Amino acid sequence: MSALDFSGKTVLVTGGGGGIGRACAEAFAKAGASVAIAEIDEALRADFAAAHPDALAVRCDVTKAADVRALADQFRDRFSRLDVLVNNVGHFLHAKPFDALSEEEVDQVVEINFGQVMRVTRAMLPLLRAAAPGSSIVNVTSIEAYRGIPNCAVYGACKAAVAGLTKCLALELAPEGIRINDVAPETTDTPQVALDYMIPPENRVHMDKWIPLGRFGRPDDIAGAALYLASPLAAWVTGTAIHVDGGALAAAGWTRTPEGQWTVVPMVSGNGLRIPG
Repeated sequence: MSALDFSGKTVLVTGGGGGIGRACAEAFAKAGASVAIAEIDEALRADFAAAHPDALAVRCDVTKAADVRALADQFRDRFSRLDVLVNNVGHFLHAKPFDALSEEEVDQVVEINFGQVMRVTRAMLPLLRAAAPGSSIVNVTSIEAYRGIPNCAVYGACKAAVAGLTKCLALELAPEGIRINDVAPETTDTPQVALDYMIPPENRVHMDKWIPLGRFGRPDDIAGAALYLASPLAAWVTGTAIHVDGGALAAAGWTRTPEGQWTVVPMVSGNGLRIPG
């Protein structure tokens, strides 16, 4: 367990006020790290600050260059170095067919899922270098970086772009002792993707058969992978991804029938999730 002791380390989590980001921030804080979150939502930011009075909770819209520069300045003034950056922000935003997206909607999806990852990473690199060797970046991406997804084509392409960026930066930053890896979750139960809303009641009875390990993800599942990747246990791991997906990617379409037999034949009529199109 000493390898998961982050005492004396500094950690920044973007979108750290709720869902996966909150779980990551709390996991690092529990492991002894000095934690900062970048969070645009005032209520979430205030709630985190109240629960963690020693943490730094910064109002930041990571899609805005000025906000990100101010975030880097505040972090530098408080901590002077950055041991772990968790790029957690992302959102599918507009679930609709590709040719139904407006130019503005395309730009929004690209910015929130890829542009801001590059912006935050670039802004924080000097602070990561100040903590190197041994500092690291963890990008929270998606299983959709590794498979096709209808009606979220731009989102999936952006997640694949993050995976490519991770591999390329892993090579550039390796000589400096900075590692970068991805955590790629399957659907995870968060306020952003609330499963009680997303899955119609008539489809919930067989949910335990949809994922090989019998359930959807929880924020703590992703936080555990991020903690590992940032720790000395992963000292020789860079440029790769951990698929935190309950076996979904390995299943590649296989599910179990209500009787427990494996099949690749669809059994849900209509949308399993509430996605238009």
